[in-house]
Amino acid sequence: MPPKWYWSIDPNSVPKIVVEPPGPKAQEVIKMDESSIMQSFGRWYPLVIRRGYGPVVEDADGNLYIDFNAGIAVMNVGHSHPRIVEAIKRQAELFTHYSMTDFYYELIIRHASMLRGIVPISGDKRVFYTNSGTESIEGAMKVVRGHFRNQRPYIIAFLGAFHGRTYGSMALTASKPIQRYGFNPMLSNVIHIPYPYPYRCPFGQNLTDEECGEAVLGYLEDWIFSKMIDPSETSAIFFEPIQGEGGYVVPPRNFFPGLRKIADKYGILLVDDEVQAGFGRTGKWFAIEHWGVEPDIITMAKAIAAGLPLGAIVGRASVMDLPRGSHANTFGGNPVALAAGIEVINVISDEDLMVNAQRVGDYIKKRFIEEMDHVELIGDVRGLGLMIGVELVKNKRTKEYATKEIEQVLYESFKRGVAVISAGKSTIRIAPPLNIPMELADKAVNIIIDVIKKVDRERVK
Repeated sequence: MPPKWYWSIDPNSVPKIVVEPPGPKAQEVIKMDESSIMQSFGRWYPLVIRRGYGPVVEDADGNLYIDFNAGIAVMNVGHSHPRIVEAIKRQAELFTHYSMTDFYYELIIRHASMLRGIVPISGDKRVFYTNSGTESIEGAMKVVRGHFRNQRPYIIAFLGAFHGRTYGSMALTASKPIQRYGFNPMLSNVIHIPYPYPYRCPFGQNLTDEECGEAVLGYLEDWIFSKMIDPSETSAIFFEPIQGEGGYVVPPRNFFPGLRKIADKYGILLVDDEVQAGFGRTGKWFAIEHWGVEPDIITMAKAIAAGLPLGAIVGRASVMDLPRGSHANTFGGNPVALAAGIEVINVISDEDLMVNAQRVGDYIKKRFIEEMDHVELIGDVRGLGLMIGVELVKNKRTKEYATKEIEQVLYESFKRGVAVISAGKSTIRIAPPLNIPMELADKAVNIIIDVIKKVDRERVK
């Protein structure tokens, strides 16, 4: 069944470019932004958002775009979903804040019960609320070290990982040098190891996917734990089930079962960062479910509350055991955000959005795979559900990153009415709202493929 279309805008009219972007109103906003906001982040292109309708966004000049970003994997239920808007209004009329780490309110229990019901962790579980993904990671770092009473000071993370940019999470992040440049010293005792990236396996390009996974596991056991640190001093392994900013990298089928086995062998906790992959994005509530592995802790944010600032840490009750007074915050578990979060879970369930994510995602991957034999630029297509990466390369044999070409593809797609960004060095990052109709997804794919072919032709002239 296709997703419901709640919005008055006609999906047949999208995309629609009424003035070449950035138009005059957008340019005015951009100019003011540059003079008033610290420019410590880079925008992808001059898209100035005014409204959102499901999987469609409208800019300041009235241009309509198919949203293949979902606000960076946040708007899984689409923009301005009427059920979410109504839930926010209802709660805002009751109360908007009363710190849950100092007092009580019933909304916390309702939402926490729903979270505990959908996370793939068996047995008794506990929840801690945060304001963002990076804060969820920071909190999880305190949980694992506190659980072992700091007798296990080391944490394992992966090269290519993105876990946030505040000080603790930044020590785990290893995606781009600029994210760490100038901020040393990092938090100590974080060890990074290669991630099993099948298309670019760090242990050899001739390895099968499964051999690549085994090589990474062997490196952890035979090198890190044998020559660098004792596993008895390791508290946790933090991982993304699909690396996000690292390039939408999907590890081999054998990797997480093998990682779980190693963790169990040494009493190490597995911390699953689902900040980007969670809440139906991959066709399941949480991406780790595709591997049939239970983590000890799951961190989440982004899509949890349809754009309102909310995050959470959910873990085994036996692990979530920090003593009273050791960790808290003011705004985590904000009641308006929780009201939105309750309705997010209801909407994803009621409207079969995970089924649609799988159906539309399979179609999108199929379309790009069909072009691989005809377009030199398309080197690899991967992903689960609506978390899809299309890696562009200058040459299929050498796999040289197509860094200049992907900038052209993203900008030209934007000019034609598709908002899409990249991950890694040259991977198109496709993550639309889960309620995108097949027809809109098809339009967006047609535009992106046409742009890729155009850039491919021009570069060989």
